[in-house]
Amino acid sequence: MAHIIFLHGASSSGKSTIAKDLQQHIEKPFWHISIDHLRDAGVLPSGRFKSGEFRWADARKPFFNGFHRSLRAYADAGNNLILEHILDTEGWLEELVDLLAEHDVFFAAVHCPLEILVQREAARGDRPAGSAKKDFETIHVGKRYDIELQSEDGTDTNVERLLAAWRTRSRSSSFAESKFA
Repeated sequence: MAHIIFLHGASSSGKSTIAKDLQQHIEKPFWHISIDHLRDAGVLPSGRFKSGEFRWADARKPFFNGFHRSLRAYADAGNNLILEHILDTEGWLEELVDLLAEHDVFFAAVHCPLEILVQREAARGDRPAGSAKKDFETIHVGKRYDIELQSEDGTDTNVERLLAAWRTRSRSSSFAESKFA
């Protein structure tokens, strides 16, 4: 059984910053994995999507199906994961609960004030305008977490709180519910 710390929050909420710091402080080796890593490594033909030669709408579903299945493969092989992801599509939570059912998933919400999300989104320039606001309004609805973090509390505080909660082995999130059904 692998350990998975799943950081879920709006675009630009601070998931990557928390993940990087967490990876430096946790007592076991953990991979840090996200869609951004794949994009930044050139896995996707991003330029051709931007030019309109390829349609992201046609590639999105198979891309995320593969990404989600790869998470299970990494965990099944014994790799611990710090996963940052945005569950912005109906059915993804249920799909990942099923795919990762054999593993210890600690589900952490990362919250950030809307004003800060909008500022960060504009500064980054790599997200569609308005995606942070849409995420802010929708992605946490109906989800149960093992811990809820506030980005304005600072990275050090959030990582300390997350590690303390993770170490208790107490799980009550949407992922833990499936283990008791």
